[in-house]
Amino acid sequence: MLLSTQLQYGDDPINNAEAVVGLEKAGLDVVWVAEAYSFDAVSLMGYLAARTERLQIGSGILPIYSRTPTLTAMTAAGLDALSGGRMILGLGASGPQVIEGFHGVPYDKPVARTREVIDICRQVWRREKVQHEGLYSIPLPEGQGTGLGKPLKLINHPKRSDIPIWIAALGDKNVELTAELAQGWLPHVVLPERMRETFGAALDAGTAKRAPELGTLQITGGGILAIEDDMMDGARQMHRHMSALYLGGMGARGKNFYNTVFQRQGYADEAKTVQDLYLDGKKQEAAESLPEEFLAHTSLIGPPSFVKERIAALREAGVTHLHVNPISTDPQKVLSQVKEWLQ
Repeated sequence: MLLSTQLQYGDDPINNAEAVVGLEKAGLDVVWVAEAYSFDAVSLMGYLAARTERLQIGSGILPIYSRTPTLTAMTAAGLDALSGGRMILGLGASGPQVIEGFHGVPYDKPVARTREVIDICRQVWRREKVQHEGLYSIPLPEGQGTGLGKPLKLINHPKRSDIPIWIAALGDKNVELTAELAQGWLPHVVLPERMRETFGAALDAGTAKRAPELGTLQITGGGILAIEDDMMDGARQMHRHMSALYLGGMGARGKNFYNTVFQRQGYADEAKTVQDLYLDGKKQEAAESLPEEFLAHTSLIGPPSFVKERIAALREAGVTHLHVNPISTDPQKVLSQVKEWLQ
């Protein structure tokens, strides 16, 4: 099991990146760089490539709507070259609030678009002349544009023709697509005890169509990490309020992907309560209404014996990358300790 974390948001990206440099020395294997409506991920990933030596650097995620598929492929190839083959292309649909509200692009056909983006990216990395018909027409067909477009291939020779693609997926169709076509899956919150009943059918359907050369699907899972007594209460509150934000506020009623998964994990009534309270402006009450069992089982907060039990449960559920957000006065020391437990 590998160890991963996310680059922290903030107005001082250099300071946040330097913290990752320290975590690499403590044993961190992968860092994920988010791109919501914040600083772009690509700039930060390039900086991390220059400042680290062995760390894998993943986009977590690049939204499929905000770049053309070929630009996404070019970007991944460039970052892979700069990092010496350490790039992971994390893709996802994001959500309508960000895509339509910030980018001004219609949020449509996310699963079909993801499939086409993957196909186009792999054509580019193989240095094929890119030709594609579908939601994305490359080159533009006759009657559109100037008529001067022609199939082109990437000028550069990529470091790798099989840059790993990971997909942030929550819905059944997207999870099935991920298990079929991607090297890895970013499922957001993993409740290992409910993994099979929530996602098993979709994973099985995708795996049945999976090419052998892709290997076993890699999966992240974990959560906020706190093993020091004086850090645990604060970490639990952070987890509680962050969970309320995603389950209650990341979307509208009837259109919140995180809330839907929460329902499917066995918390249908609680999901409605959290969302109603949160959207009515009662954020503290929403956070307090979250089930203690859910919070405990979707985090790594507690004494070492408890955290080791949770790691074992995640491993049993198929998680290959323990994803942590360390809350500590000495994150490097805590991360180093957890790294030992994974050996």
